[in-house]
Amino acid sequence: MKTLLRLLLKSQHQTNRSDVAHTDKGMTLVELLVGAIMAFLIITPMLGFVVDMLNTDRREQVKSNTEQDIQAAVDFIAQDLSQAMYIYDNRALNGPAGPNEQIVGPQLPPNANGTPILVFWKRQQLRNSIPINPTVAASVKPINCDAQNPRQCNDTYVQSLVAYYQIRDADPTWCQPDGGNNCPTRIVRYEIRDGIDRITDPSVPGGLATYGIGNTTNAQQTDPAFNTSTDIDPTTSFSLNNPTVNVTNPTGLANPQSGAQNPQVLVNYIDNSTQNVPVPTGVECQTLLGFVPPAVTPAGTPAFVPDHLLITDRSANSAHSFYACVDTSNNIARVTIRGNSLRRLQANDTAYNSTRTAFFPTATVQVQGLGAVGQ
Repeated sequence: MKTLLRLLLKSQHQTNRSDVAHTDKGMTLVELLVGAIMAFLIITPMLGFVVDMLNTDRREQVKSNTEQDIQAAVDFIAQDLSQAMYIYDNRALNGPAGPNEQIVGPQLPPNANGTPILVFWKRQQLRNSIPINPTVAASVKPINCDAQNPRQCNDTYVQSLVAYYQIRDADPTWCQPDGGNNCPTRIVRYEIRDGIDRITDPSVPGGLATYGIGNTTNAQQTDPAFNTSTDIDPTTSFSLNNPTVNVTNPTGLANPQSGAQNPQVLVNYIDNSTQNVPVPTGVECQTLLGFVPPAVTPAGTPAFVPDHLLITDRSANSAHSFYACVDTSNNIARVTIRGNSLRRLQANDTAYNSTRTAFFPTATVQVQGLGAVGQ
């Protein structure tokens, strides 16, 4: 009986295995093709959505970075301008000149690809630059003051000529992605700083040598170690009409007379569009500054026109993306900068357009210089 039952179970088990093997089939080619098409129809839109989202995020990030760079540049200029004691307007930089005046623009640090937009004198603090002990002052140069006499040196102020230029060229360092003549412009800063001269101080017993600020009018140079490359005759005051004359110890220029250049780049990716850009006018400057023209024009002085207040790149292909409105009489300047975030992403199709102004962030600041000539 047991043997018969075992044979029946074995026979039934083999039959079931045979049916499974017989009925187990793979996917047909048609089923595989249909599945692939369905996957393509579902995944492709999702990939497109993801790519578009990543590109949008990248554009927003670049736009945000450009806005921050432009605002940081404006903040730096504002802090710099707050120390200004004299700001040149367009008439001083480009003419026409009045009586006993010169156009100072050609005398500024030369740059074949640059246009000076904002030029001013400022007072700059030099820390630990003058020895406190007059007996030490005869042998210690200001540059070594603190090193040789720690905590025995005073601070002082010198005069600096500062010039901001808009530079346009195809330098690959500042033109990424590479775009040839479609490169963005950048803003650079020059500074020529006055030196500290060693003079004879009549108030010191024995007429010991001490240090005084260059370009003073009440001192006499008696230092036998007078160095014409780093010192000047302090009996000669600097002239606003000759900004690079009688200025010493330059920072940013190896030699202001020879025009050797070493500018500092303040910000890159300034808009270089030449069509459909907002064009500033002197009338706008007059309104924004609240400037009231003089009632009487001195004899020989060019009659006032609003363009005397506006300083911008006046070339035919100007982008007007960096300009200044300057009221010299009140020592006020209003500076505007427009960046181009599209140029960070691509070399083509980056021109200014009023329909996509969000990619061309603009920042403006108005500052009154708190310095004063002769202080």
